[in-house]
Amino acid sequence: MLRKAALNTGIFFLYLVSLLPFWFLYGLADVIFLVLYYVVRYRRDVVKTNLANSFPDRSEAERHRIERCYYRYLGDLMVETIKMITVSEKALRERMKPTNPELVEHYFSRGRSIIAAAGHYCNWEMAALAFGLLTTEKRVIVYKPQTNEVFNDLFNRVRARFGAILVAMKQTLRTMIAFKNDLTFSVLVSDQTPNYHEINYFTNFLNQPTAVFLGIEKLAKMMDAVVLFYRIDRVKRGYYTYTLVPLIEQPKETTGHEITEAHVQYLEKLIQETPQYWLWSHRRWKYKPEDMNK
Repeated sequence: MLRKAALNTGIFFLYLVSLLPFWFLYGLADVIFLVLYYVVRYRRDVVKTNLANSFPDRSEAERHRIERCYYRYLGDLMVETIKMITVSEKALRERMKPTNPELVEHYFSRGRSIIAAAGHYCNWEMAALAFGLLTTEKRVIVYKPQTNEVFNDLFNRVRARFGAILVAMKQTLRTMIAFKNDLTFSVLVSDQTPNYHEINYFTNFLNQPTAVFLGIEKLAKMMDAVVLFYRIDRVKRGYYTYTLVPLIEQPKETTGHEITEAHVQYLEKLIQETPQYWLWSHRRWKYKPEDMNK
């Protein structure tokens, strides 16, 4: 009971912080960068290892530059995510702009539902919030529940502020069957790490064998949905664009794992172009193919 009360107090504090103007929050982000990088040294070993394994051909100096840029951006990401609790629709539309929203109507007018793969790249939380403004048809965000129920509920309330429907990963199939007669636009984060018992496929991602979910591919084939990549680009501090990149238009005509490889390879290309915006402090490579035989 005391722990829950403390968490609720923490959430109220985050709400108050979210009311602060962006200019103040970015000053706070600069302080967060210094604390995370120099004082706490938050997961510095994880980041160094991930960068070394992902970019063995880049110099140590280049990897160090990416590391520092990542932590500087991580401070921005943290305060921007807090700001999403209370950000206005007007401010959100100014700061997260679609480049080709007409593509949604293009597919919907042809009776095609859409599934988009996204990554933990740039501000995916702000993009999830803006996703609710993209269309009036059903907008579904598939999420992996957090272990902390209080914060899980908070994030879901925030993501659903502008009309998106939040669906826990294990409820995806049931939800899609319920929506089978409706046009839907669903977004799934494609670079999460499956639990050990959920691993069915490894691919090569950032120079390493990587376990990936096959949910996007399975859903696309079941629904005959167009597969896109939900690309986010940072324009400048606090401002982004997002672009819907067509990957697969005829999923039922694809070979096994073709859809999975398409969205994994696109994300890899994006990370290689501007690596500091990916979530390098995530322990993405917990499992290796040899672990599956143990």
